[in-house]
Amino acid sequence: MTTSPRTVAPLLALAALTTLTTPAVAATPDPVHVEGRLPSGATYEMDVPAAWNGTVLLYSHGYAPGPANPAENTPDAATKPLLLDGGYALIGSSYATTGWAVTDAVPDQLATLTAFTDRFGPAARTIAWGRSYGGLVTTVLAERHPERIDGSVSLCGLVQGGVANWNNTLDLAFATRTLLAPGSGIPLVNLADRTAATDAANALTAVVDAAQTTPAGRARTALAAALHNIPVWNQPAQPRPAPADWEAHQVNQYVAVKGLLKIAAFDRRQEAESRAGGNMSWNTGVDYARLLGRSSTRKEVAALYRKAGLSLQTDLAALNRAPRISPDPDAVAWMSRTSSFTGKLVKPQLSVHTIGDALVPAQTESALRRAVTAAGSSPLLRQAYVDNAGHCTFSAAEQLAALHTLEDRLTTGRWRGTDPRSLNSRATAADPTTAARYVGHRPTPYLRPYDLAHPADGR
Repeated sequence: MTTSPRTVAPLLALAALTTLTTPAVAATPDPVHVEGRLPSGATYEMDVPAAWNGTVLLYSHGYAPGPANPAENTPDAATKPLLLDGGYALIGSSYATTGWAVTDAVPDQLATLTAFTDRFGPAARTIAWGRSYGGLVTTVLAERHPERIDGSVSLCGLVQGGVANWNNTLDLAFATRTLLAPGSGIPLVNLADRTAATDAANALTAVVDAAQTTPAGRARTALAAALHNIPVWNQPAQPRPAPADWEAHQVNQYVAVKGLLKIAAFDRRQEAESRAGGNMSWNTGVDYARLLGRSSTRKEVAALYRKAGLSLQTDLAALNRAPRISPDPDAVAWMSRTSSFTGKLVKPQLSVHTIGDALVPAQTESALRRAVTAAGSSPLLRQAYVDNAGHCTFSAAEQLAALHTLEDRLTTGRWRGTDPRSLNSRATAADPTTAARYVGHRPTPYLRPYDLAHPADGR
């Protein structure tokens, strides 16, 4: 275990670097920064303020592609000082490996919590929270280890679970290849290695670039985007398009489609397949006309098809006739067992999303709500939405507002102030210099839900 110059108390012994048996010591009256290594090889960091309020925040970080793999204990640099000023102890690990590392992340996070307790003593309250992929890790902790925490906050999380995530990502790549590069043979699953994934991603994004030069190509890209519920405003730098400016909608989606193909559909899929032992997603039995009918951008697709002089029904029929992709049952079982949800909450959870997230669309919240409702846990879940484009583009104040709302639930035993006005009031109190952007929002359905309460679903 090592400490920064801010640490006043001396360390016990160098051997404590690789063990969790450090005797508990009283927190000093000065701020303490601790870094260490778990037996798994994961590193961790802890920050305890001088006036610790008794609450420890266990932060689960987002997807790390590697090779860099630092420990993180807060969402961002702007939020950290506000939390420390508020008296919170902040802890988090790197996870022992990068990528789709849930089988490492969960035990490493729990071990980090144990290391904190061994050094500083039990916390009065423990809250698990995380962003993006860390929202998935947080929800796994909430469902499977509720005895270790008092409540949880998921920010922009993959709360649809692993199987649903990879099925929905497959739909985007499948529709893009079928509509824009039929007969190309570009592999979508069972990617042999990172080189094969990169080659496939480059080939399909080149096809998308070429398609963007014609009205027909733009309409078909919009159809593929609709099957992933890619929002029409998805980057903060983009002007928010007018409701019926279909061309502006499509341009924004085109940028997001390329990014998703580069990042998620191939490179991250290949890494996840290597862990699962094969292809963990499928589209057998999927009716793409039905999916489009439930998509948040179906009106845009219909308008662009009319403008291009194309038959939408013909293209949907082509999608439904195209040879389908079957999964490896063992890979599905691994992904389901490690990364999908039951919906059974024992402790309160608040889940927050931006409405313009292309990487993890806000519709994932519909999938979470579906699972939690089926499990009878609805009273423990609340969901909130921030009016911004992009993935995890919350302000520090908005994140603190979510945290304080959960704390109020833990203190009073009931949810209060989960409406946008109350959340914005809390955000303004946390940082009056930043505009608060919580809004009322009801996302459309997640198009390919899968959870352990509905094991036969996924189409």
